[in-house]
Amino acid sequence: MHIRFDVPADPAYPGRVAAVLSSVRLRKYGYIGAALLAAGVIGLAVREAGWGERASSLYLAMVVGGLLSMLYSPWVRFNARRRSSSYAVEGSYDITDDNIMMHSGSESGGIAWEGVTRVVDTPEFWILYVGRMPATVIPRRFMSAEDAETLGTFMAEHGLLDS
Repeated sequence: MHIRFDVPADPAYPGRVAAVLSSVRLRKYGYIGAALLAAGVIGLAVREAGWGERASSLYLAMVVGGLLSMLYSPWVRFNARRRSSSYAVEGSYDITDDNIMMHSGSESGGIAWEGVTRVVDTPEFWILYVGRMPATVIPRRFMSAEDAETLGTFMAEHGLLDS
């Protein structure tokens, strides 16, 4: 397998990549925030029902902390999109049976397929994980349909694609 494709200098593309990677990394804050918010609201409701007199400041802090935790991920994604628009440079991907080489401007780097532990399929990208952390993305929209199918088959054969 040898797949090569170019990525044009689109100011919106780095923001989309940053948003996808940060949403994966920050998803847990939304879950924690929802749990804190629910616990705080239940605590305030119980207190208002007359079952508890103390700890109203604790429950209020849980509600505020939960809301802030839930808003943290969208705030980080917004800032990542805003800051990364200046990083728009032409790039390319060179994917073989052994590794994925990425070139962007004067920088280049690669990941060996041996180090990839799993791949998550999203509508626009394949997100490659090294260990438990998302390492990079492979954009599908810049590939030909045959190359995308070939790469998808390769990843499925090697047991990397998450269902």
